[in-house]
Formats: sequence, structure tokens, C-alpha cells
Amino acid sequence: MGFREQSAPVRRIVGIVLAVLLIGGVAVAVVAGRESQDNGTATKTVRGVIGSEKAEFFSDPEVVKALAAKGFTVKTETSGSWDMEQLPLTGYDFAFPAAKAPADELRKKSKIQGAPLRPFYSPLVVVAHRDAAGILAANGLAALGGKATGTLRMGPYLAAAKADRTWQQLKGSAGHAELSGTLFITSTDPLASSSGALYLAAASYVADGGKVVADDAALSRTAPLLKKLISVQGAQQTSSDAPFRDFISGVGNPLVLVYESQVASLLLQKQDVGDLVLLYPDTTVSSDHTLVPLTENGKALGELLGTDKRLRELAVRHGFRPQGAAAEFTAATAAHTGYLNQKLTGVRQAPVPTSKVLHTMAQRARS
Repeated sequence: MGFREQSAPVRRIVGIVLAVLLIGGVAVAVVAGRESQDNGTATKTVRGVIGSEKAEFFSDPEVVKALAAKGFTVKTETSGSWDMEQLPLTGYDFAFPAAKAPADELRKKSKIQGAPLRPFYSPLVVVAHRDAAGILAANGLAALGGKATGTLRMGPYLAAAKADRTWQQLKGSAGHAELSGTLFITSTDPLASSSGALYLAAASYVADGGKVVADDAALSRTAPLLKKLISVQGAQQTSSDAPFRDFISGVGNPLVLVYESQVASLLLQKQDVGDLVLLYPDTTVSSDHTLVPLTENGKALGELLGTDKRLRELAVRHGFRPQGAAAEFTAATAAHTGYLNQKLTGVRQAPVPTSKVLHTMAQRARS
């Protein structure tokens, strides 16, 4: 009897202890399960320095999700494409400038060999406010193909720039107080930014009779005009993002050089672009966004951006044209042909000088 009387509370204590142990065991199992699950979907964290025009792409939650599904967490910092050369690249897995020329220089610093990784590209274009575009067209500097699209005639435009023509000298400008002073296109600093340097590449090609600048003689012939194109602007940004945002906000210069992707991205996301008219220079340069791998993980990321269907779809949503997948861009932008020249009809692609020549060209233009 004594033993039985004492066994009940003992059994209760043992039961409580067992319950606690059981709960603890379940908790341990859950934690272990979570750890196992986390390990199963763990991502490789890669760090990169990118041009600002790709910042919204990499910060897009859908892009983050698509990369995570393939095992990547990507952390980025922004820089002007040419400025990347001056950065200490230790600790980075990749550099992602907006053009081949700065990428060629960066590749010299990389131990990872292989073909260039160019997952997408974007032609350089000029955005103009509607009144400004109309006046350019009335004076033979542009040809409008609709309410919000057209072509900038580079020959006549460069002739006007060379002659220091002002907006007030153009017929039809009377009554437009916002259009005053010297006629020019706002671009980025060619010593820091790819788009600014490529602007000089296209302008020099036209100015030198349709020939790519390749020697000192050609540099000397084109330098005065290129210097004029840059000096008239005053202080320049190192990234195309700021002048484009100023333009959309209704401030700044009425003509701004940007990437087509910046406009296409707003259109595809159904954002208001105001009275924007998209002018495609009849001679331009396409910016090949070129990823330079600095580690094997960086190389794997670059390959993934070019081959993964979902990531290509998302690149298009941000306005980029995937390499070798023209149909994807055409289909996605079908509702916006009032702005976009999908097939780049009437647009000539100017060859780009070597990185050494392009850098010298930029230095002379800025001197």
C-alpha cells in the first residue's frame, strides 16, 4: 500500500519530466528540420559592383526570388562604369559595367578566363519633351514617326552643335521660354560613365565621315567638336539615373541621353512618362551590359542571367533586350510601339573604338 500510495505522484513527476523531454525533443527536431531545410535551400552570396541603370533590376523582389531559387543571394553596390577600374575589387565576385570597353579593362584584372558574359543590352537614345521634339523636327534635326517617337538626325544635330546654335535661333521656338540657350544633349561624364563615353563614340563616328576613330589623327580631327559637346553641359553626373529622373520630374535640360531600357522599364511598369518623346539617333551605339566574373560564383551568376528564362523575362520587364532573344522583347513591349522602335528600324550601329582610344577621346573632350 505504501509503495502504491507514493507511486502516483512519482508517476506524475516522471510523466511531466517525460513530457518536457518529449516537447524538448520535438523542439530540437523542428529546429534541426529547419536547419536542414535552410541548408537545402542555402544560397551562395555573391557581391558585385554594377552600373546604376541595373540597380532596380537587382533590387526587384521577383529577381531576388528567381535568383534565390537558383541558389544565389546577390549584394550590389553602384558605380560609374569607367570608375570601376579605380575600385579595389578584392572581395567582389563580379563587376557589371554598362559596356564592353570598360569591361575589357576590368577583365585584365580578373583571373577568371572565358568569353565575355553579355546577358542583355540597350541602345542609347535621347528623351525630349514634346515641344522640344517638335521644334527639332521643324528644323530638320529630327523626324517624328508619331506622337511620342522619332529619330534624331545626328548629322544635322552635330552641325548645329558645331555652330553653337541656340534654341532661340530655331524656328517655332518663340513662346517657349523653357527652351533657351545653347542647344545640347545632356550626357554623363565620359571619364566615369559608359553612356557618356559611348555618346562620344557615336558622335565621333558621324563627325569623321562614318569611320571609327582609331588613331591620333582621327582623335585630333574630332576632338574640337567632342569637347564642345561636353563643355557646354557644365557639371556632369557620373550616372545616367540622375539626369533621367530630373527629366521625368520636369526639371533639367529638355534633351537627355539615356538608355532605352530606362524608358521601356517605366512603360512596362505602367508609370507616367509625361510628355516624353523617345528619339532614336539615326547613328547610335548599343550598350552591351557585360558582366566580368572575378570568382567562379560570379561567372556562374553571369551565365545564369543569360540562360535562365525567368531572369530573361524579368530583364525585359526592366527594359533590357536579352541577347539572342529579340522575340521576348518584342512580345513584351507590343503595347508600347508608340514610343519604342522595337526593331531599331532606321538606326545604324556605330562601331566603338578600342577602350584605349575611347578613354583618350574622353580625356580630350573633358580637358
